Amino acid sequence: MNLYRHSTTRVTAAAAALLGAIVFAAPVYAASTTDMPQAPIQVAASSANERVAAAASPETMAAPAAESPSRSTVESRIDELHRQLKITPQQKSQWDAVAEVMRENAQAMEALQKQRASDAKSMDAVGVVKSYAEVVQAHEDGIKKFIPAFEDLYNSMSDSQKKIADSMFRGRARVEARKQMSKAGS
Repeated sequence: MNLYRHSTTRVTAAAAALLGAIVFAAPVYAASTTDMPQAPIQVAASSANERVAAAASPETMAAPAAESPSRSTVESRIDELHRQLKITPQQKSQWDAVAEVMRENAQAMEALQKQRASDAKSMDAVGVVKSYAEVVQAHEDGIKKFIPAFEDLYNSMSDSQKKIADSMFRGRARVEARKQMSKAGS
């Protein structure tokens, strides 16, 4: 029972890390052209379990490097988030810290993705799972770096900006919670 709780906690943490990564790393988010704060919600098209299975598959690992987040894609996401949150010149130093963490996280994920792709054909099933564990750990580490930078920015925001940020993050959490509830009821 204790092992189950630990596993459940680990899976929950991994799902939360993936959710955070999706908000700041999904290409669909970068392509969003709407002014609505809820635009990133549309990114969550599959459940956390489906994302885990897809990310661990050899097909995903062998995907061409063009699908990995490039510098311009990361910059597009940063620009879009900057616009949606209506970052002011007074918030420049806090925003720059957030943007730098986003760049570092994307760079770390791209390096892992390249390594997984180059090793995909030679890895056995255990190697694939271990490789995926590295991805989950990188997401977790990235979120841990992101939180203090984002918290500093959030604390500098006006009430209007906070409402936008809250709506963006709460909306994604509600979508994921509904999916989990519907799966649990099945």
